[in-house]
Parts: sequence; structure tokens; C-alpha cells
Amino acid sequence: MHTNKQLVECVPNFSEGRDLAIINQITAAIQTVEGVRLLNVDPGKATNRTVVTFVGEPSAVVEAAFRAIAKAGELIDMRNHKGEHPRMGATDVCPLIPIAGISLEETALYARQLAKRVGEELSIPVYCYEAAQSDKTRSNLSVIRAGEYEGFFKKIKEPFWKPDFGPCEFDLKRGATVIGARDFLIAYNVNLNTTSTRRANAVAFDIREAGRVKMENGKKALDDAGNPISIPGSLKAVKAIGWFIEEYGIAQISMNLTNINITPLHIAFDETCRKAADRGLRVTGSELVGLIPLKSMLDAGKYFLLKQQRSTGVSEKELIDIAIKSMGLSELSPFKPKERIIEYMLEETSNNKLINKSLGDFADITASESPAPGGGSVSAYLGVLGVSLATMVANLSSHKKGWDERWKEFGDQAELGQQLKDKLLKLVDADTDSFNAIMIAFSLPKSTTEEKTIRSNAIQDATRKAIEIPLEVMKLSLESLSLIKSMANTGNPNSVSDAGVGALCARSAVMGAFLNVKINCASYEDVNFVNQIIGEGQQIEDAAIKVEQEILQIVNSKIK
Repeated sequence: MHTNKQLVECVPNFSEGRDLAIINQITAAIQTVEGVRLLNVDPGKATNRTVVTFVGEPSAVVEAAFRAIAKAGELIDMRNHKGEHPRMGATDVCPLIPIAGISLEETALYARQLAKRVGEELSIPVYCYEAAQSDKTRSNLSVIRAGEYEGFFKKIKEPFWKPDFGPCEFDLKRGATVIGARDFLIAYNVNLNTTSTRRANAVAFDIREAGRVKMENGKKALDDAGNPISIPGSLKAVKAIGWFIEEYGIAQISMNLTNINITPLHIAFDETCRKAADRGLRVTGSELVGLIPLKSMLDAGKYFLLKQQRSTGVSEKELIDIAIKSMGLSELSPFKPKERIIEYMLEETSNNKLINKSLGDFADITASESPAPGGGSVSAYLGVLGVSLATMVANLSSHKKGWDERWKEFGDQAELGQQLKDKLLKLVDADTDSFNAIMIAFSLPKSTTEEKTIRSNAIQDATRKAIEIPLEVMKLSLESLSLIKSMANTGNPNSVSDAGVGALCARSAVMGAFLNVKINCASYEDVNFVNQIIGEGQQIEDAAIKVEQEILQIVNSKIK
């Protein structure tokens, strides 16, 4: 199960690819920021340039990027820099890329925030590009960088090329920096059952947005201005060429998917299959180069299940497995989700998490002398079990023989069940974490008046959280009872008893969580908040008991 954090990737390019001591100091600056994960460092000797990739929540990424830009400006002297790649500064370009839970527009705001800090606090001229630049006449990176370091002393004085932030003086040592926001780019290769680069290229031209040049009588067709006429390919935001890979003895179509919101991975794969088949070729599999956002894999899994008219209300792992199998991502080498999906690389794999423990271990730690996990976490897990049973009934109903026309109806309900299950699973650990936070607050020093105030505020903040978490368990478990009731009413009749057990679990989750709400409210000082929460909790408990009774009546009437 994956947490729904906002995640942003940052891929700064530094004008140093040969001196590892300098590169290591820059990456060390990035790693000083908590919550940021360094994913890749790729130095190039010929280009004399290092591409660094790191990921985290937006504010942490902005801070890490700022520190890296500051350190690069301190260590790299552009007066001595030579390399194959175009460049204009010590930190040549620094894009922010939305990965999860955040839009490109929101990411662009963070990019401008970073640009402003770099310009004002470091006195480096900064140009914004792509989504972070409102003036589209100067949003293209290659246009901004034209003239490079050597030409920018004159260029920066032109009114049109006044920096977006920072001084209008070109910095001899550090140069200038380009900061922006762009969509995630996926490098993706599709394998063909041919060794012919020419035939692979033909398919590449069929699908890529730029297409191919129109030919007439063996010559390039020209427009009235004398320019070649292009026949566009079938996929937007896709660049592609064909090549032969000697290592594998096959031709591939090598693609860059420059906007996965316009052309997602699974659409690129399917369209390549169609165009290859039109030319008598067969796609045998594919490979990803680098990392991929979780959403891309989940969307692909759902896409291929829907094509089979099967329920998409399955676990995250199953969705990823179907995506891997459908696109043949393990044909050339094993596709390991933990090493290739960005969010998984950031996840905590600590065995301290309750949801990572076996059932036996969970029972043992609950039965131990430790006060946590306790009734709150157990109540949340009862909610997980209740909605999981409803999801099971929905999936069985979706695949029931003779009910083929209802697969989508039940599949949608199973998907809702999976969403509720994942939210409740998070609360299993969150409840124990909130109890631990209260214990930590109680352990704070209380010698001075100031310390007493800090301690008291910390206790109250932690207590409020310990009230809100079981209240959320109550709300989600009540919501799951609607799904359970629907499954008892209309689901596979052979599984109606499972719906009944699900109702018992969900009702118990509500009542157990309410006990935790009330015991924590007893030590919370905001009386108005307490009265409001107790009233809301009572309404939820009453509703849950009522729905549970209705479900049990349905269940018992069907199994007599």
C-alpha cells in the first residue's frame, strides 16, 4: 500500500563531470535535507556535466535544490569549463517535475519560488523555463541558453533577456541558471521480432508525433515556401526512432514519452503493437529506461484489465503484475517494482510498521505488555477486514458465470473497496503513532514556565490527533458499510455470509474507534471541540449499528 504524498522530482545539471570531489560535495548538500531521496548521479566526462536526480515532497526538494545550486556556485568556476554539452552556468538547468499528488501548475509555482530564492539570496541571474515561464517567447531551454556562457555577458544586457530573478550582471564564476517545471519524461523501448533497423524506423515514424517527410515520385514533397511536408504520426508527445541492439540481437523502437498525461505508457505500447502488426512485425516485449511513477503502472494495469472486461478493484501489486505481463517489461531483464517505481524507492520498509508484520506477529505485539498497538489500531484493522470482505464479494460477483454484463458494475464497487481498504490500512499505524506522540509529549521537560507551556501545547496537539484518527476510522468504516450492504443485496449469493461477517467487522470498527475517541476527548481541553466530536461520533455509531442490523437481516434471509 502506498501513501498519497505530493512528490516532485528534481533533475539539476551541473557543469562538472570529471572532478568527483566536487560532484560528491554537491550531492552531499542535497542529502542534508530531510525527506529527500537521492536516486541517481550520472557524471559525463566528455560533456563535463553531471545529471543528478532526487525526489521528495515539494518544499524539501526546493530546499535541497537551493543548497545544491549554492554549493555548485561555490565550487565550480565557469571560466575554466569546457565540455561537449551546451551550458551557461555552474548549475546549468534545474527542472522540477511532478510525480504524484501534484499538478504541473502547482509544481511551476515551486519552481518560481526556487528561482526567486536563488536570484535574491545567491545573486545568480535566473531564467524560468517551460511551465514556470509565462512568456512563451522565452520558455524554450535551447532558446534561453543560445550563446552559452561565452555569449551571455552581452546577451544579459539586452532588454529582452533581462533575468526573471537576480541581477542583470553576468556572473563570471557561476554564470546563470535556468529553473523551471516540466512534465515527467519516460524513456521506453519496445522490442520487435526483427533485426531490421529500417523496419523498426518505419514503425517509429508511424507513431511519433513528428511523423515522416511526405514523398512524391521518390522526392520530398515541398510546400509553397519550399519546406518539406510532414505526415504526422499517430501519437502526440512522443519522439521515436528505430535501432538495432546487438546485445539482444533485436531491433527496438526507442521512445521518449514527453507528456504521459497526453500519451501514457500503455497507449504507446498498444499503438506500437498495432502499427508493427500492420507492417508484418510483432512486438515481443518492452523495457523501461530509468524510473517510472507509480500511477503510470497502475493506470496500465487497469487499462489491460478493462480490455479483458475484468474488475480493476484488485490490489496495487496485482495491477502492477498485470502491467508488467501485458507489456512484457521483464522480457530482457527482470522488472523489479521496488527498484523501478519512484514511490516505492521512497517508501519506508521498516518492520516497525504494523502493516508490514505477519498476522502472527501483529497478534503477538498486541498481546505484549506494550500499551500500543491497542484498541485503536485493532479497530482500524477490523475496518480493513470488513471492507476487504466486501471487495472480495464484488470481485467474485464481477467474474461470476452468467453475470458477464455486470462486470463493470461490480468492478467499480471493488475499486471503491480497495480505496477504502488502503485508507484504513494507513490508520492502523497512524493510531499507534498518535499514541506514541502523546507519550513523547509527556516526556518533555517541565522545569521552567516556558517548558511547561511547550509541553502542555505538545500534549494537546498530540491528543487532538489521537481523537481525529479514530474518528476517521469511524467515517471510513461507516462508508464501507454502504458497500457491504450493496454486496449483501446484489452480490454473488454464494458469498452473502462473507458480506455478513464484513458488516460485523465494520460495525465493531466503528464502535471500537468511538471508544478511543471518547477516552482521548476526556483529556482534551477544548470543550466545544469535544462536544462537537462526541456528537458526531454518536451519530456515526448509531448509523453503523442500524446499517449492520439491516445487512444481517438481508444475509439471514438469504441463507435460511
